[in-house]
Amino acid sequence: MQAELDRRLGQPQYLHLETTTGSYTKFGPEKRSPVIAFVRNARVTYSRGTVKGTGPYRVGLKLDDGWVYADGLTDYEVNGRGELLLAGLDMEGQLTVALQLSATPFREGNEAADE
Repeated sequence: MQAELDRRLGQPQYLHLETTTGSYTKFGPEKRSPVIAFVRNARVTYSRGTVKGTGPYRVGLKLDDGWVYADGLTDYEVNGRGELLLAGLDMEGQLTVALQLSATPFREGNEAADE
């Protein structure tokens, strides 16, 4: 994971960042409304990328004027398009957080379904 962050260092990247407590996860007995944050295809260039923890992980990206970070990451892969896909899954395998980086814009809706 760290090597993949280092490989993208200083290069413009498209960012996908998503957190959720309800869209993909099951409601618990408390029946609270979901909490969701979603950023898609925001262009960033970071000067430092760090991985902290022994799992779940926290990944931080140092931008010119601040930080982007995701906590609770459990899995990662680089897909065939070279996109770095980091995800945090709960004990039932449901997505709770995602941080993804790509040199090209992420596909939208039907574009992703076509492959």
